[in-house]
Amino acid sequence: QVQLVESGGGLAQAGGSLRLSCAASGGTFSNYYMGWFRQAPGKEREFVAAISRSSGTTYVADSVKGRFTVSRDNSKNLVYLQMSSLKPEDTAVYYCAASGRTYYPSRPSEYDYWGQGTQVTVSS
Repeated sequence: QVQLVESGGGLAQAGGSLRLSCAASGGTFSNYYMGWFRQAPGKEREFVAAISRSSGTTYVADSVKGRFTVSRDNSKNLVYLQMSSLKPEDTAVYYCAASGRTYYPSRPSEYDYWGQGTQVTVSS
């Protein structure tokens, strides 16, 4: 059983930056693909980014490409989402998730464990 705890959310101005962190415990962190999703009120949960187990490959949604970067530190059981050039439409609850799949997981159903989420609000 893997436990995930996100931190780093908050209020930012449009054009600003935030870095989200996700701390994992209870499993072998390097065995999991790690992903970030977000969900705005009234909308479905949306894929944001994912990173492979060895950090060799990252995947970023087109809506945030060039603005968001995902990284991980397997020695510290941490995964990060660096968000820059924030826009009001980035406002959402951001979730960290872990997948035991052996292929790139992009859908929520492909993830096994989820954090509780952290709110990101971007003001114009």
